Amino acid sequence: MALIRMCIPCHFGLESVLAYEIKKIGGENLTTRDGKISFDGDFSVLAKANLWVATGERVLIELGSFTAKSFEELFNGVEKLPLEDYIGKFDAFPVKGYSLNSQLHSVPDCQKIIKKACVKRLSRVYGISYFEETGAKHQIQFSIQKDLVSIYLDTTGQGLHKRGYRRNSNDAPIKETLAAGIVDLARVRSNTVVADPMCGSGTFLIESAYKALNVAPGLRRNFAAQKWDQIPEQIWRDCRSEAMDLIDRQGTFAGYGFDVDDMAVLLTRDNAKKAGVGSKLTVKQQDISKFKQIENSVTFCNPPYGERMLELKEAEELYKRLGDRLSPSRENPCYIISPHEDFEMFFGKKADKKRKLYNGMIKCCLYMYFK
Repeated sequence: MALIRMCIPCHFGLESVLAYEIKKIGGENLTTRDGKISFDGDFSVLAKANLWVATGERVLIELGSFTAKSFEELFNGVEKLPLEDYIGKFDAFPVKGYSLNSQLHSVPDCQKIIKKACVKRLSRVYGISYFEETGAKHQIQFSIQKDLVSIYLDTTGQGLHKRGYRRNSNDAPIKETLAAGIVDLARVRSNTVVADPMCGSGTFLIESAYKALNVAPGLRRNFAAQKWDQIPEQIWRDCRSEAMDLIDRQGTFAGYGFDVDDMAVLLTRDNAKKAGVGSKLTVKQQDISKFKQIENSVTFCNPPYGERMLELKEAEELYKRLGDRLSPSRENPCYIISPHEDFEMFFGKKADKKRKLYNGMIKCCLYMYFK
């Protein structure tokens, strides 16, 4: 079959990590923009992208792009797209999206126009005037930025960060896709030992285990496109079977998690069990003041951050205590993410390298210590 043009959004700052993942599963002709990468591949690459990509948010099919400054231009642009290649006469095709810095700024109006254009196109192709939309969901997404319209089909459904293991979390979890990107930057391998002195719901530990043992992060969940008639079921079966065979069951990886909160400890253990890596982790209740760095290990940490003045002071004191307990070196690198601009001052050590990242809507910095 002909190659499909796909797009995967990601956290700002993780584009290079995502690009490596896409190339590894066979994606070609990569184009990188801020927070997203477009690439070519067949249905097998589409399935592998959903199963294997750890740092992306979702896998989208690019239906087309065009300039539109009026509703007429928007309607005509959408009507020209080959929607019938993916949407059958019984399929559901809801529309959602956003508009930024464009003439067409009303999102509800844009949704209505795009839906009408889709109906007109598909009515002409299938020779029907009414669509029951009782079949599989084919979510149409649009983005309009500076009058440039891009139309996509979402193949993923729930975001890729929904691995299936973290049904519960603490108050300030780090997103799985972001944690996976940081783990990748730290070069975690099959024999790596990892520690998290403030493990929360265990995301760093579990994502490290997945990386070390070569576990496809999407292996325990399903995707929207699995219900599509346009993609043979055998492709999904083959890709899942291959992913199972590629798990490194001999890896010596070990993870150690600590948290002052008993509930966080129970939460991490429960999530690790759901993720299938419980036997690889040791999790204990312990205050940061008692943490001892494990020899030849990589330490990850997402310390709490207070938004109110009192909480902020408490967070800064915590950074000082963390700095007292950690002695980063080549043998014991540390990767700490924080939105506090003066983190290094309170931690007491200047990072060897820094990378700007976003945890949700919060602008953060990854402080990397590895020398």
